[in-house]
Amino acid sequence: MSAAPVMIFTLCALAIGYRYYSAFLAAKVAVLDDTRVTPAHRLNDGHNYHPTHKWVLFGHHFAAISGAGPLVGPVLAAQFGYLPGLLWLVIGVVLAGAVQDFLVLAASIRRNGRSLAEIAREEIGPLAGGTAAIAILFIIILALAGLGLVVVKALGGESFTRSDGTVMQIAGSSWGTFTIFCTIPIALFVGLYMYRFRKGRVVEASIIGAVLVLVATWAGSFIPGSPLAPYFDLTQKQVILAIMAYGFLASVLPVWVLLCPRDYLSSFLKIGTVAGLVIGVILVNPTLKMPPITEFAGGGGPVLPGKVFPFVFITIMCGAISGFHALVSSGTTPKMINKDGDARVIGYGAMLIEGLVGVVALIAACSLAPGDYFAINTDLRTQPVYEQKLTEMGYTPSLLSKYEVETGEQLQGRAGGAVSLAVGIAQIFAGFPLFATLVSFWYHFAIMFEALFILTTIDTGTRIARFLLQEMGGKVWPQFGQQDWLPGTLVSSALTVAGWGYLIWTGNIDTIWP
Repeated sequence: MSAAPVMIFTLCALAIGYRYYSAFLAAKVAVLDDTRVTPAHRLNDGHNYHPTHKWVLFGHHFAAISGAGPLVGPVLAAQFGYLPGLLWLVIGVVLAGAVQDFLVLAASIRRNGRSLAEIAREEIGPLAGGTAAIAILFIIILALAGLGLVVVKALGGESFTRSDGTVMQIAGSSWGTFTIFCTIPIALFVGLYMYRFRKGRVVEASIIGAVLVLVATWAGSFIPGSPLAPYFDLTQKQVILAIMAYGFLASVLPVWVLLCPRDYLSSFLKIGTVAGLVIGVILVNPTLKMPPITEFAGGGGPVLPGKVFPFVFITIMCGAISGFHALVSSGTTPKMINKDGDARVIGYGAMLIEGLVGVVALIAACSLAPGDYFAINTDLRTQPVYEQKLTEMGYTPSLLSKYEVETGEQLQGRAGGAVSLAVGIAQIFAGFPLFATLVSFWYHFAIMFEALFILTTIDTGTRIARFLLQEMGGKVWPQFGQQDWLPGTLVSSALTVAGWGYLIWTGNIDTIWP
């Protein structure tokens, strides 16, 4: 089947959902009113509560909710065929995911930007609030560890021994690491530019920031093989320490300094790349080589062990509906809403874009030949178990060697979804005549793009967990619950980072994260 009709159908469904269904929810359910003063104005402290321009906050919110889920989830679910994932993404995001994000955001705005745990405490009782807080905290820690693991695998070098005694060595991505590192000082500059040097000059800051991010991405292509390469070619342990340091820094600094401008800038790269891929899919019109339904819908696949039901719903969460989004919608975002009416485009609209990201990822994965897809996503440690079964099904690699030459990377056995997605994205962009010889560039660009997606969720998630810890600690020690008290901020941030960092460092998250 051709991919262009699938993309056009998706765009039409999302447009209709936003135009009509979100308007109904805004008018009849949330009852948005721009004359109502938001918590960002009423409780403005310049640190956590801060009125933010609608599109800047849209960028932050979209960057915060769009982690690994809409990218990696659909790629892994492609094992079942393209149809189950496509239906769940389109139907789920319009009728469930975007509705949840929007209404939770509206509810939190009505309650001074409080978290779900605090709302549960007020509406149900102290026991329910405490239970919800503990459950939410554990969910955040596990989710951040799982997301961080994808970054570690995409950027960090790895060495392991196969069952036959062969030692495998995979180098890190110095290009991606350099570019992502550059977004931090760029974000600091843009934050100071918008809120100190040229107050309110959002367009100016956006243009400067976007250009600097693109320059950093281009400059990253010169890092591999250069004298700077050893400083950015990190091992997996070094990547873990780096993202822990970043998560802590983003959690303790005022939102306008690093977190919000960096997420806003990241959203430029994210939305720009997704827009380019949507146009690419329509113009290049790749063939979906993966069948609508594969033999693995009944279970026993090399990528996911379970059956299509319920695993397609478990694997594709962020692109359709995710409870983590409710934490963002009741975490940092409601504390920065400038006008009540902004909640519609930020809550409902950002989630629709994430659903579109999921469809793009699914198309990129399914445009690969099944044999190549399974060769990349079957872990080298377990490959002997599935090799004969895949051969009997006719799923043998056909273009894998060509892809490895074009990208300059070892691709076979790079399980987890990130690598196969990058290969699919590179092939879509290479479909344009002018880009045909730039497969290696687009592959490494896609790896960096995926890591950038995830890190923006890690910084916001860490801050949300910090809010929760301070709220819980404040019940015992009132001063600890004051979010402007620096010692409480430092301790709660350190505990949060240590929690998800420990799970990644020890590898324990691998046993519970698909």
